[in-house]
Amino acid sequence: MLNFYQKIYGLFSLITALIIVELFNIWSYSSLAFAQVKKLELNPLATITEDPLLPSVPRPLTPFEQRKLREELNTLNTEAQTQLHMGNDNIAFEIWYRELRLRRVLGRLEEIESLGRVGEIAWNRTRTKDVRVINKRLITLQELSEKEDTLSPALLRRLADAYKKLHALDNSLIIYQKVLNNARQDNDFIAEESAIKKLGQLYLSKFDYPKAAPIYEDLLKRSQTRKNTLEEGVYLQILAKIYSRSLQPQNAAKIKEKLVKNYLLSQELKLIPPLKIAIGKDYEALGEPEIASKNYQEAYSLAWSFQLFGAAAEALTKLGQLYQNYDQNDYALQIYKNLIQVEQLSYNYYGLMKAYERIGHIYMVNQQYELALGFFRKGLIIAQAINYKQNNFLVNIQKANTIIEGGEIDEEVNF
Repeated sequence: MLNFYQKIYGLFSLITALIIVELFNIWSYSSLAFAQVKKLELNPLATITEDPLLPSVPRPLTPFEQRKLREELNTLNTEAQTQLHMGNDNIAFEIWYRELRLRRVLGRLEEIESLGRVGEIAWNRTRTKDVRVINKRLITLQELSEKEDTLSPALLRRLADAYKKLHALDNSLIIYQKVLNNARQDNDFIAEESAIKKLGQLYLSKFDYPKAAPIYEDLLKRSQTRKNTLEEGVYLQILAKIYSRSLQPQNAAKIKEKLVKNYLLSQELKLIPPLKIAIGKDYEALGEPEIASKNYQEAYSLAWSFQLFGAAAEALTKLGQLYQNYDQNDYALQIYKNLIQVEQLSYNYYGLMKAYERIGHIYMVNQQYELALGFFRKGLIIAQAINYKQNNFLVNIQKANTIIEGGEIDEEVNF
């Protein structure tokens, strides 16, 4: 009887053990499957084994099949664009990921170009995760290509453009430097200049002005050698911005003066007044008030002749402030009185109000309080009309009246 129960217990233990092993196998298989699904979710560009648009048995596609697949993928792209316009961004990117997975069948050039196209959309939609996934795939393709052989010029250009669209500027810079080196080795001057332009644009995108400047100086010399006035003007404008933004007034002024000559040759005279004002500012920064004054005066004269009242007013304002900075208030007064005429002709009430205010302050400094009071009152009328900082004029009028009446003001008058 005891042996019978022992046998039953042993059989029960064996069955329990088998059940536990089976449950463990099921759990392990489920965990592995879950991990694979999770991996696919994290990497939507993972290689797929089958798709209705591909042959059931993996094999190279015939030219006809490639053309047919390309048409189907273009249709997928259109479908994704439609979903995006409808606001269904997630659905759109699911479709695009399918397209991108299939594009690799058509070769790396097409895949890279498509990655750049979709990556740019992801960047514009601030889909950071998608940008990372696509950028990682581009890096993989680059590494694979470098292991197999030297990157072809076409592949390099596609990679660089795709990186640029993803704002992976450092990667794009590395690729375009390789493009430039290859072009120089092959004495391909057209490809060389094209690569230099791309590098310049990328450095500007990174606000790396020290590295952008020599590139555009080189491009400027090339355009001057070809006597291409249009290109020369473009590069001069870019260099002017580079030197201004990198706080190099001496270089900025030199480039802008060349640009003035360029505009004179091309008879684009209306573009000169703002440029002359900018040159004046540069010379102010360099502590050259006489040269600054000369440029402001030339800007005003030319702007006035073309009835460019906005530029004329800005030139006179800068000139008046320059005289004030060097305690030449009498000259500043004459400038600001000319400014009144310009602002009246252009119906710029705000500018007119500020001119009255500046003149009032100068008369206060000169202790000509009656004159100051008159201009502050004129300024107040306009300030009330445009509903802008009337209190400033009321305070100045009160101060002027107090002094005229022989009283004292509580605080020092600062103008």
